[in-house]
Amino acid sequence: MILLTVTFVVVVLLDQGTKYLVQDAMPLYTSIPIVGEYIKLTHIRNPGAAFGISVGSPALFLVLSMLACGVVAYYFKTLPVSERWGRFSLTLVLGGAVGNLIDRIRFGEVTDFIEVGIDAYRWPVFNVADMAVTIGVVFLFIRLYHARPSASLEQNTGTSHGTVHREDRPA
Repeated sequence: MILLTVTFVVVVLLDQGTKYLVQDAMPLYTSIPIVGEYIKLTHIRNPGAAFGISVGSPALFLVLSMLACGVVAYYFKTLPVSERWGRFSLTLVLGGAVGNLIDRIRFGEVTDFIEVGIDAYRWPVFNVADMAVTIGVVFLFIRLYHARPSASLEQNTGTSHGTVHREDRPA
C-alpha cells in the first residue's frame, strides 16, 4: 500500500509541478522545441476533455472528472490486495485524474504542454496527468487480456471455465 500511495503522490506532484513551471515560464500559446519539431513544449489551456474534445460547459467536465475519480477509487477499493497490477494501474489512473481535477477546480480548464509529432501529423497536446491515465489504462487492458482463460484451456475442457459437464464425462 505504501508503494501505491507514493506512486499516487508522485504522479499528482509531478503533474502539478510541471504545470506550474510551464505556467510560470512560458506565455500561453508559445512553443519551445525540445527535439527539433518532433517534441515541443507548447503551453495551452484545455477547457474540454482529453484531446481537446469539448461537448459541454467547464462545469460539466468538472462534475464528470469528480465522478470519474469516485468510480476509479471505488474499483480500487474493491480489488483484492493480491491484484497488484490492477491496483497499480488504477493508482496511475487516479493520480492523473486527480491532477487534472485540481486544474479544473482551480482554473476551470487543464494546462497541457507536451506536444509530439512529425510535420503536420501532431498528437494533441497533453500533460503528465494524461500520461499517467494512459499508461494506467494500457496496463489495465494488458491485465484484463492476461486474465482471460486461454484458448487451449477452452479447447481441452469444452468450456471456458475449465469445468466438465455431465455430458462431457466419459461413460
